[in-house]
Amino acid sequence: MSQQQPTPPVHQQEEEIDLREELEKYLRYWPWFVIGVILCVMLAVVYLKFSTPSYDTVASIIIKDEESKGPASEMEAFADMGFLSGMGTNSIENEIGILQSKYLMTNVVKELKLNVGYFEDSGIKEVEIYDKSPFLVQILKMDERRLIQDIEEEKGNAFRIIPNGEGFSFVNLETNKKTEAKFGVPFNTGFAEIIVTKNDLVPSLDLAEAETVILKFYTVENVEQKYRENVQVNLPAEKSSLINLNLQDPVKRKAQDILDQLVLEYNKEAIEDKNLVARNTASFIDERLAIINEELDSVEVGKESFKEANRLADIETEAELFIENASDYRKKSEEIGTQLELTRAMISYLESGNDYELLPANLGLEGESVNQQITEYNSLVLERNRVLSGSTERNPVVVRLDSQIEQLQANVLKSMKRLQANLEITQEDLRQQGAAIGSEIAAIPSKERQYRGIERQQNIKEALYLFLLQKREENSLSLAITAPKAKIVDRAYSSQDPVSPKSKIVLLAALILGLLIPFLVIYLRNLLNNKINSREDIERAVKDIPIVGELPRIAKKDTDIISSNDRSVLSEAFRIMVTNLQYLLVNTGDKEKGIKLFVTSTVKGEGKTFTAFNLAMTFANMGKKVLILGADLRNPQLQRYEEGARSFRGVSDYLVGNESTLSELTESSKLSENLDLISSGSIPPNPSELLRSKRMGELFAELEEKYDYIIVDTAPAMLVADTFLINKYADLTLYVSRAGYTEKKLLNFLTDTRADGKLHDISIVLNDVESANFGYGNKYGYAYGEEESGFWQKVKNRF
Repeated sequence: MSQQQPTPPVHQQEEEIDLREELEKYLRYWPWFVIGVILCVMLAVVYLKFSTPSYDTVASIIIKDEESKGPASEMEAFADMGFLSGMGTNSIENEIGILQSKYLMTNVVKELKLNVGYFEDSGIKEVEIYDKSPFLVQILKMDERRLIQDIEEEKGNAFRIIPNGEGFSFVNLETNKKTEAKFGVPFNTGFAEIIVTKNDLVPSLDLAEAETVILKFYTVENVEQKYRENVQVNLPAEKSSLINLNLQDPVKRKAQDILDQLVLEYNKEAIEDKNLVARNTASFIDERLAIINEELDSVEVGKESFKEANRLADIETEAELFIENASDYRKKSEEIGTQLELTRAMISYLESGNDYELLPANLGLEGESVNQQITEYNSLVLERNRVLSGSTERNPVVVRLDSQIEQLQANVLKSMKRLQANLEITQEDLRQQGAAIGSEIAAIPSKERQYRGIERQQNIKEALYLFLLQKREENSLSLAITAPKAKIVDRAYSSQDPVSPKSKIVLLAALILGLLIPFLVIYLRNLLNNKINSREDIERAVKDIPIVGELPRIAKKDTDIISSNDRSVLSEAFRIMVTNLQYLLVNTGDKEKGIKLFVTSTVKGEGKTFTAFNLAMTFANMGKKVLILGADLRNPQLQRYEEGARSFRGVSDYLVGNESTLSELTESSKLSENLDLISSGSIPPNPSELLRSKRMGELFAELEEKYDYIIVDTAPAMLVADTFLINKYADLTLYVSRAGYTEKKLLNFLTDTRADGKLHDISIVLNDVESANFGYGNKYGYAYGEEESGFWQKVKNRF
């Protein structure tokens, strides 16, 4: 015995059905999605075709940390001089700020002449050709204010060069003003004086190709601002000194040149900062050498004159014994004199009022604290100058550095004066010791003593002179050896594939957008739609009233009246409705004649007259004797389908008096021999009172004997009470709702009316249903016997 499979829970089945229904809401509009995808992909292809691709250009540099020199550093031999220690206080954030400074980018723009753009006009878009232009422009002088004014006044900044032999025509593309000029000869454009030359690096082009080149002029500030904003300076690692420079631009070569030139300008500025201390030291040494040279010449001339006047030859031999005792004194006296002279010179330099000037470093002063203060002072001055190059004197960092520099300058001056006082005391002590020694050599003639004084002065000047010469050579060597601050890791290189627009992403976005737009349209359409569209909408709102039929939407070119042997979808829909009615008419018992079908609706315009007339035609085509009765006494509409019906006497005339018989009021229809009709007749002032009369019952009783089916076209139920007054005569009430017209909330009126007993034996007819919502017709179709429609016709039917 086979085991029976368990039945899925009811709620699971409902969820599956709901999911399928939700998908069906969108899948039935599959042509929308296909067309949306095709259109969006086509637009994406057009966008990719006409957009200008941008490429990512990258350069990498390492900022050297000059505070952490190792033993192997090639600059180690000069580090003790202090000439290369000026950049040691930098931080990586400051260097990034300098790389992003306006000053550096302005130098890059001027160096590469980026304020002149070269473009090729392909007729669709302008493509920058940069270094591939057949012409080169050299700007001799530019009035940027005039250029800005011309652009604002729409006088244009774009020009075309049209060669004509040795010269060319310079055409303003905005005003069409033409200026004749020659290659290599300056001429004035109004805002600038320029020279146009042929580019020898580019193969000669014919005139037609050359005329496609467009020149555009920009202000340096605008170009600088553009690229300063576009250049990205990033740190790959937080504690690293490696810096990556990024620039996205349509022209690879141009972006590479900009980044390489930016690094070059940065190194130039860094080297300039390094050499600033050395140049100031060299200037100070040269000034002191000139003064000491004059003093040394004076001393040597005095010594020569003294020897000639006193006829002295070799005084050293005569005084050798005496001088030996004073050798220590002379040595100390010379050293103190040198130190005292240097100290006075430094004090004079400090008191000269040169604020924020670098101080000479490593001149040989023996005070270690003084040398350290001078080094710190120079480092702060360099830091201030570097920060000030990218900002103003109001910058808080500059203000703080100014305060530190002033305080340190005062400290240096104070230390120098204290050193001078100490040296003077030491010198006085040595002088007293010299006096004591002098008493021991009192026997030496006064001439010898005078000669020794002159010689002592000469030795002091010579020692100072040689010392300064040595320092000048060391300083010159430090100037000659200037290593760049930024070491280039990778020169600028560009990506092979564009970073924007990315074709794969654009096409994927187009595909998603092509699916999303129809989805949103359908979703919003369903969300905002408060109308009945399909039988499911009715079934959800009215679950206990049967739907007896669905009537398809009729195209404008098609007729809305069923004819004999009609095989259209409309006729098949009414045949199915008639079949469904047979099951509902079982409640009438054995009644085979006189079946009364009342057709009504909630409001006007829902198609009750259309339904009533075509239902009557369907029964008539089946060979049944049918009468269509116009019971809408207020707004009769049968004349729309039966020509001349408005002039017929009808129901109102019968109900008013006894002189009219039904035979006299009955008219044969021109559409079918089995169809008769009684129109509404004259529009009465009191239709409700007439419909309440006994004559109405007599009318139906008499008609039941003559006809198989009596189709009654009644008034809208929600607007007037006429239908409620005569509904008691109905065997079946057909309640017509129109898809896309009847509001869903009006179905509440139907349920309330049925609950109140105002209408009985109600069945719903859904009229004007789109093919996509038309029962099973949207999948299988009714007219299977006819020739199948083509693909595009099926697609068209979806809309």
